[in-house]
Amino acid sequence: MRILRFRNRGRAKYGVLEDNQILGLSGDPFVQLDRSGRISFDGKRYALDQVKVLAPCKPSKIIALGLNYRSHAEETGLEIPKAPLIFMKPSTAVIGPDDVIVLPRLPQYRVDYEGELGVVIGKSARHVPAERAVDFILGYTCVNDVSERYAQRDDGQWTRAKSFDTFAPIGPWIETAIERPGELKLETYLNGQLRQSSNTNDLIFGIPHLVSFISGVMTLLPGDVIATGTPAGIGKMVPGDTVEVRIRGIGILRNTVKGSG
Repeated sequence: MRILRFRNRGRAKYGVLEDNQILGLSGDPFVQLDRSGRISFDGKRYALDQVKVLAPCKPSKIIALGLNYRSHAEETGLEIPKAPLIFMKPSTAVIGPDDVIVLPRLPQYRVDYEGELGVVIGKSARHVPAERAVDFILGYTCVNDVSERYAQRDDGQWTRAKSFDTFAPIGPWIETAIERPGELKLETYLNGQLRQSSNTNDLIFGIPHLVSFISGVMTLLPGDVIATGTPAGIGKMVPGDTVEVRIRGIGILRNTVKGSG
């Protein structure tokens, strides 16, 4: 099942995508899933090409992972972390598919793409054992962990570098029918050229471990997203670029880039 958010006649709604038709949902699926464990439909249908597809969820927070692919740790020359290296991106950074990444107003900047698998939390999670992690996951999506490198270097921590408005593209939808999230092909394309190509089997800390570890630090709420880290091949974006994060079995998250002016 593919769950998405979309805008129709000025109103944002949730739906389930079947072929090129969206079956409307009655209310917020995260609230329904957290309370009853099932979602309900409103009986309405919408043509996919007649609506604006939004980010598929409204996370209270995005918990992201640094250095969680062996290939990325190797390309940066940094040691593999002994525990998950987590940081956060704010909800205000979230944009959806085909939205525009806006480069920051800084004297100098280098803004990179980072294609990632996103884990979407379906119900409140606190101190979840790894063996029960799947019970708290609604599904999976694509994430671009957009990052500004000068701020990341100068600040000594990553909040500013990762938190500019538009620096968290998510989408195009939430795929709930992924049986082996640890075996997904992930690619990032810049202007049609392949720049990142990996598989989630290269993750240092797997998804059950991440859900358990993070929920031991903070409560994960319905709609929160874990961005599981990026593989080797990160690179610079400039105005006019188009970046695509493609994950087999999920879909394509596409965004363009423009300057702040």
